Amino acid sequence: MTITKQVTFIAKDGCIEDMKALLKTMVQASKDEEGCLLYDIFQLKNEPKKFIVVESWADEKALDGHKASAHYNHYKSTFEPYCAEKFSDDLEFV
Repeated sequence: MTITKQVTFIAKDGCIEDMKALLKTMVQASKDEEGCLLYDIFQLKNEPKKFIVVESWADEKALDGHKASAHYNHYKSTFEPYCAEKFSDDLEFV
């Protein structure tokens, strides 16, 4: 079963470029993972502190593999100083 998520990050004041750089490190590394169907990051033009990550995985095993990867663990251990708020939604295709 395909798993698709939307994760929203709001950068802290003065941390937009740091947040962007960290999130960008995730794109190609994630796309190269087995089971990654989609992984893209968007920055809102009218709200430059807001970043939206849309990711889709072939199944739970692929998502678990992503969460065990070195680049994911690096992101998890370093994003908090740049991030004021983070929330996610599971998406479902209709």
